[in-house]
Amino acid sequence: MAVLEPQSTARIVSDVALAPGTWPRPLLRAVRISNKYFLNPVMGTLAGRKNWYAAAIRHTGRRSGKQYSTPVVADRVQDGFIIPLPYGSRVDWLQNVLAAGRASVSAEGETHDVTEPEVIDAATALPMLSPRRRRTFERVGIAQYLKVMLA
Repeated sequence: MAVLEPQSTARIVSDVALAPGTWPRPLLRAVRISNKYFLNPVMGTLAGRKNWYAAAIRHTGRRSGKQYSTPVVADRVQDGFIIPLPYGSRVDWLQNVLAAGRASVSAEGETHDVTEPEVIDAATALPMLSPRRRRTFERVGIAQYLKVMLA
């Protein structure tokens, strides 16, 4: 049995594709369904609270008109927020925000109305983030982000 040196183990781990877009479709579908019906409702009770890592984006359904709240990671930047899109730009909540042109983001115990939603690429988003967040999102391979401006 071969024993890996710590340096080679780190190299192997860093070469593994972690981005959800690289996962097999059945696995990605199972994770999305699990998140939508189990994890998101649980996280929804904590998202947006002070000292909690997850924020909540509140939006209106583009077809139903119903109000929704979706847990997200939202990083505060100078004029708004940057939200990573690990599942891409076809997710329902994002389509609702883009259609409405507005939403509200609850983060760190405060709620902010936001407008001008725009999907941006990693090259544009990452320089706006802290070095720690930048490293994390690069490792995971997130290619798209939502930028929203404070209303």
